[in-house]
Amino acid sequence: MGQLKKILISLPDNLLKEVDTIVSMENTNRSEFVREAMKLYIRQKKRIEVSDRMKKGYQEMAEINAKLAEMFFEADEEQQRKYEERLGELDK
Repeated sequence: MGQLKKILISLPDNLLKEVDTIVSMENTNRSEFVREAMKLYIRQKKRIEVSDRMKKGYQEMAEINAKLAEMFFEADEEQQRKYEERLGELDK
């Protein structure tokens, strides 16, 4: 860990009591608790951001895939129509 900087934070009494209970149970201190809580929060935020970007990418790809499928379906229909026309000409 790099150089430590001191900060001052304000907490409501009930939150501080909960922190102190956990700190006591885990045999650590407030500073370590706050550091770990901040790290956990930052990791979670990053996961959410990555998940949101992936979701957006999947949605964009779904739109692209739908447009491609429509284009190929239209091309297949055109090929089918031409094929059926040629078959009709052979029957004459």
